[in-house]
This record gives sequence, C-alpha cells and structure tokens, in this order.
Amino acid sequence: MHGAAIGNVGRRTVLAAAAALMLSRPGVARADGRHYPTRMDDAGIDAVFERASEELRLKTQAHVGAWQADEASWSVDLDKGEIEFRNPKGWVITAPVQFIGTFLTTDNSFLWGWDHPSAPEPVRDHAKLVRAFGETQGLAALTTRKIETTEADCWQFTALAAHLAGATGAYRAPVGKAMAFFTYGTVTITKP
Repeated sequence: MHGAAIGNVGRRTVLAAAAALMLSRPGVARADGRHYPTRMDDAGIDAVFERASEELRLKTQAHVGAWQADEASWSVDLDKGEIEFRNPKGWVITAPVQFIGTFLTTDNSFLWGWDHPSAPEPVRDHAKLVRAFGETQGLAALTTRKIETTEADCWQFTALAAHLAGATGAYRAPVGKAMAFFTYGTVTITKP
C-alpha cells in the first residue's frame, strides 16, 4: 500500500540522499507516546500505511453504525477547530477537527495542511505529524508542500495522520472543485 500512498512522487526520491542524516535524527513520536524508529525499511513503512488504513476503516465503520456518519451533513469552523455533523435523525455530532490538506480535482494536486493558507495554526498539528514522519523516513510526498497525486493517496495521507495522532475519525469534504481532508477527535452527540 505504501507505493500507492506515495503515488506519482515516488517513495525512494529522498531515501538515498537522506539516509545518513536520518541515522542521527530521533524517531517520530505518536500521540500515544510511542515512537517510530528513525529509519524503517520499505516493508516497515508499508506496514505503517496498512495499519493506518485499517484503523481508519474500522473507526469509520463504527461511526457509521453509531451515528450514521455516511448520511450526515457537515460543516466545519477551522477558527474554532470544530467539525459538526447532522444525521438524518436530527442528532448533532461535534468534534475537535484538524486540517490535513486539500486535493484539487482539476489538476490532481494536494496541498498539505501544515502549510496551507486556509488553515489556522492550531488545526495543522495532525498534518505536521505526517510531515515529521515523512522527514524521518525520507518520504518526499509527505514533506513537499504541494504534490501531484490521487484522491486515494490523499485518503492514505489522512489515515496516516489519524493513526499518528490517535484521531477517532476522518472526513473528506467537497469544497467546490477541491476536496478538503480532515481528522477529528472524540465526538459529542446531542440528540433532540
């Protein structure tokens, strides 16, 4: 899966040049306090992406079962750092939100949230975790501000962000010709 996650950018672009530097750098900390090693081989990186994708799939499935996440409308307030869903039963579901980035469908480009002009600093933390992981592992797709990629890659990036941050879910929101990718924390459900 890792190869698909990096898409057209290529995962080996930076690995050779950065190998010596990475040996002296600390590992990437996850939200749970665990660290990924300073350098992993391709199989280790692939395993991280696979684990992240499976975790997000299971979390999404749980949200669909608990509050119909697949049928809910949405709104986000990045200044407040909050996403709100409303399901068909009239429930209001809110959660703290983090901005991962935007995928522009007209040119297949992804602009990372860690340096996005639309993202206030407090909602960039999860994207920054991915960037730190990319720096440690030498993955240009995770450290280059704007890349050409696919929507599937964007989901992989978002799954990695959710995994590293311990987020409880993720969402892709259509915004004109773009798709905004978010992770979110613990949900609060208010029933009418």
